Amino acid sequence: MQATLSEQELVRREKLKELQALGIDPYPAPLYEITHTAKQIKEGYSAEKQDEYKSVSLAGRIMSVRDMGKANFAVLQDSTGRIQVYIRRDDICPGEDKTLYNTVWKKLLDIGDIIGVKGFVFTTKTGETSIHVEQFTLLSKSLHPMPIVKEKDGEVFDAVTDAEFKYRQRYADLIVNPGIRDTFIKITKMKNAIRSFLNERGALEVDTPVLQNIPGGAIARPFVTHHNALDIELYLRIANELYLKRLIVGGFDWVYEFSRNFRNEGMDRTHNPEFTILEFYVAYKDYLWMMETTEQMLEQTAIATNGSTVSVVAGVQIDFKAPYRRVSIYDAIKEHTGIDISEMDEDGLRGVCKQLKIDTDASMGKGKLIDEIFGGKCEKHYIQPTFITDYPIEMSPLTKKHRSKPGLVERFELIVNGKEIANAYSELNDPLDQRERFEEQVKLMERGDEEAMYIDHDFLRALEYGMPPTAGIGFGIERLAMLLTGQVSIQDVLLFPQMRPEKTAE
Repeated sequence: MQATLSEQELVRREKLKELQALGIDPYPAPLYEITHTAKQIKEGYSAEKQDEYKSVSLAGRIMSVRDMGKANFAVLQDSTGRIQVYIRRDDICPGEDKTLYNTVWKKLLDIGDIIGVKGFVFTTKTGETSIHVEQFTLLSKSLHPMPIVKEKDGEVFDAVTDAEFKYRQRYADLIVNPGIRDTFIKITKMKNAIRSFLNERGALEVDTPVLQNIPGGAIARPFVTHHNALDIELYLRIANELYLKRLIVGGFDWVYEFSRNFRNEGMDRTHNPEFTILEFYVAYKDYLWMMETTEQMLEQTAIATNGSTVSVVAGVQIDFKAPYRRVSIYDAIKEHTGIDISEMDEDGLRGVCKQLKIDTDASMGKGKLIDEIFGGKCEKHYIQPTFITDYPIEMSPLTKKHRSKPGLVERFELIVNGKEIANAYSELNDPLDQRERFEEQVKLMERGDEEAMYIDHDFLRALEYGMPPTAGIGFGIERLAMLLTGQVSIQDVLLFPQMRPEKTAE
């Protein structure tokens, strides 16, 4: 049920009726010819070029009005920025009837209304590029008042910072906080740069199922749904890895996907239940090649996004220029705890967790315990891009055994600013070894590990046809976006982050 209307909302609805009574359609047909944007005018206009700007047409939202009696200054905002317009009564109402100015403009329009203006560009006495309006058209009446945010000389005053408003009403946040739009424009540049890097090297972008019979390809708790027509349970995708590997089996040499994934887990500054992973798989390559490729891609992406390899997050400079440091996970743990766990069994690892005051439970196997130690005591120290390499086999059920180090696998995680950004393997392509690894995961599931991996029998069948040696990687796109846009919360790089249902008064 709709919430009770505020006084301002009621007033705006009365204005709507008055406009209609005057024969003005507050929501006219959508076609409105636009010749220039605010940015084009402000960047292109000069006294020498004024003849080129004798007739411009622009549409935007009214952000402020300064009443001067028979003339007004107003600020309009379009998708490119803000520009001042000058409206004089006798210009838009040259005849005896001054209703359009005295009634419509001065009384019935509000901050937030969208209008179209036509006129010529000039420079005010204070040097501000403005549009002298000769005609205006109401294009959309705003019925909900919005917060007023002041901007002068590029500086924002009274910006809206309330998280409840920003994340729940992102549409309004984009209107009143000009810098927010820049963040999402940068994210688009970032994704386009990644696509260009991959496409130029012959990679093929593909789509794989979101609804899956088996929630495979990652260690995570899935969302469960029901397919009525087939009368079966399905899972929202937690990863697309196993489907992309099927395509490598099928003969593609390099495939990638920006995959929308869903994990039924906690939420915090770096986790959202719905998120995007970029995964790509390349035949006849290994994790060492993947490290070099990752460095190259991220260096180029940073430059395309920010014009520099350096990004600043909460005052910390992070440099994506290659090459990146490489440290084995055992060396990382020894470096930051002083303990060598490389030869320890599960009981020994539990003792280390107790010594380091890391919480554990009976469902955790050797791999999970090592992960808890690294995550709790080491990860936070790696601020500059660092590859953590050569993980224990127990932590990596889809990874090829290390070619020279028994008990380890050929895997790396890329850690930046204390968080995992990417996870990569020399992919396991031995179907018999893979089956054994899946069976070990089932044992963990029986111990109560809700994140243990399911057995995907169809994937095993695919491997039995033969998968070439393959390198694969998955990037957390939102986490990378946080780094390249300088944001500290994942909610600030999601247009519509997940939130609890809104409580409304009946």
